[in-house]
Amino acid sequence: MNVSLLATALLGAALAAGPAWAKLPALSDESKALAAAAAAKSAQAAKVSAYELCQVQDRVAARYLASAKAAGKTVPAPVETPPCVAPAAAS
Repeated sequence: MNVSLLATALLGAALAAGPAWAKLPALSDESKALAAAAAAKSAQAAKVSAYELCQVQDRVAARYLASAKAAGKTVPAPVETPPCVAPAAAS
């Protein structure tokens, strides 16, 4: 009984592992171009998102400092950060 169970398990493992060793065909030039365009679009969106986040963080910090000063609290000197740089327009 143990031998047949072991043989069945080995056969199942061999059949399941077969597709894992299969080699995929090479990408066509069209699909490579589409992938490159999608990567460029994603990179541009990430730059725009980072710029917008930087602007929002600056506004929140300014509002916090103004409200703290208005409330009469002692306000520490703000930490210098690099200015927000707008990303170049996508071509």
